[in-house]
Amino acid sequence: MLTGMPIALFSFSLLLSLTVASLATMVIWVGILLLPLTLLIASAFAALSRARLKWWGGTTELVSYRPLGPGVLGKLPVITEPRRWLDLFFETLITFPLRVTNVVLAVTWTIAGLGGMTYFFWSVFIPGERAFIQLLQTLVPAIVPPGNTAQYVVDAAVAVALGVFFLVTLSPLVNGLASFDAWLTRALLGGRHNPAATGAPGDDTVAVEAEGQESFSATAWSWTGAIFASVVLLAVGWPVVAVIYSINAAVVMGLAIMHCGAIVMTLRWTWPGLIVATVASGAFMLVTASAGVAVWPWPVTVFLTQCAVLIVAGMVRPWYYAVSGWSASVILTIVGLLTVAPQLPAGAMANSIVFVSVSAGVVVAATLSRMWIRNAGRLKAAERTSAMQDRRSKELTERNRIARELHDVVAHSMSVISVQAATAQYRNPGIDERSQREFDEIASSSRQALAEMRMLLSILRNEDDPPTVPTPGLADIDALIDATRVSGTAIHYRGLGAADEAVVGHVAPATGLAAYRTVQEALSNALRHAPGTQVDVALEVAAGRDDTHWIHIAVTNGPPPQDIVETPGSGLGLAGIRERTAAVGGTCEAGPTPAGGFAVYANLPL
Repeated sequence: MLTGMPIALFSFSLLLSLTVASLATMVIWVGILLLPLTLLIASAFAALSRARLKWWGGTTELVSYRPLGPGVLGKLPVITEPRRWLDLFFETLITFPLRVTNVVLAVTWTIAGLGGMTYFFWSVFIPGERAFIQLLQTLVPAIVPPGNTAQYVVDAAVAVALGVFFLVTLSPLVNGLASFDAWLTRALLGGRHNPAATGAPGDDTVAVEAEGQESFSATAWSWTGAIFASVVLLAVGWPVVAVIYSINAAVVMGLAIMHCGAIVMTLRWTWPGLIVATVASGAFMLVTASAGVAVWPWPVTVFLTQCAVLIVAGMVRPWYYAVSGWSASVILTIVGLLTVAPQLPAGAMANSIVFVSVSAGVVVAATLSRMWIRNAGRLKAAERTSAMQDRRSKELTERNRIARELHDVVAHSMSVISVQAATAQYRNPGIDERSQREFDEIASSSRQALAEMRMLLSILRNEDDPPTVPTPGLADIDALIDATRVSGTAIHYRGLGAADEAVVGHVAPATGLAAYRTVQEALSNALRHAPGTQVDVALEVAAGRDDTHWIHIAVTNGPPPQDIVETPGSGLGLAGIRERTAAVGGTCEAGPTPAGGFAVYANLPL
């Protein structure tokens, strides 16, 4: 926490100087160029504040800024970005008093604790009467012990007790100060929470919400404005009321803290905040009534503070909250006037009329502003929804077009293949039994492919979730090898043994599917590019570090015959294998062998 004070002091002096220089030179256009630099520096200090929060173990919502363009002109749009202005406001006006106060309190508390614990030693060398003994002589002189030794013992005992108190409460105090600093940093510098961001990946709502949106929180502005207004009104109102109305400073300070704190309280707990503000206003009327000042029953600072409370109530809650607070203030004003009459100050009636009319205008303005903001938000939400629906409609139209093409071309061709293979024995009665088995396998494979194509078409034609079907895994690789051997390919297969069943029995479905697709795609590549050659498939489970197990997959084939014409492929099969293995934390390598063949190796964690 001690690092916050020098950083805040440096940021305050630098940013305040740059801001003043920017505004002062705005008329000669120099400020137009200097102001973006000031905002960028403020964002850098804000990033440092977020980093300090991260070092403490805290987190903030992600923050994003508009991308900067090239050159000087590309930095000018920074001026219109609210997120940057909030960073400037926080690092200029919030961090300096906050962190200076935190450090002063922490250091003072520490010195008081250590000083109290050692008071019995160093107080001997200080001339004059002892502090606690002087206090006793002022308040209760009868209990002051006689003799210097007795006074020393009493004074030292009280000092040590106070020192123990300060040291015992030092840790909770520092923890509380740091927690408040972290809470304020998180509230004002965190990004806007996007509920849609928690949706499923690929959700259109997420894409529409995130598209072109900067991280900016209206809640952060509300808390910033409320805290800043309460601090300023407290700093101004306390001495002004105490001096002008000749009231005890401690009483005024307590009432001012109560009244100004109601601004922040109203933001979070509206009804209690309005009640506290009304009670504090009534107390101010009571203590200032006998001063004889013309500005009564609403001193100027109390007037402004009450209006700030009504503004907060009108901006964050429905209209009847602010109207109720205004009505209570009006009733309080009437009661005050009737109580003091006929000895009313000269300007009491005018002051009351001004307060009633101005506060009514404040309530109306705050309520209308809230309605305008809500309507603007609803309009923006409606526009986003409309854009999302339009996007989905265009996407569904395109998917239907693709589905029609697949149905008219691919599905039709697969149907023809299935029918030709199934009727081959009737159209060619002389074919032998071996050829008939080949046609049966072709018909079976085409029917399976046609069924999968129909399922794909149904997915493309609607927005529903795809139907859940059993996904193949490690246990299905044996059947895959047998089905591929029917095509006449010589496959040498070394599968998993019985000793590996305990390990592979708890394999995640994603890992099993990745292993199956790896073997399937490697076999397809071998049949397509090197037909007639022998294919070696080997599966092996090996133990790794930290009691982990891996499955090693190796699929190799020999060189293709010289007179064979290779079937062209899309080139996406190997890329798909790499994506699947990487998704489950594995690795994949593929490439030619020294003998002229091709090999695919994959390692998957179990």
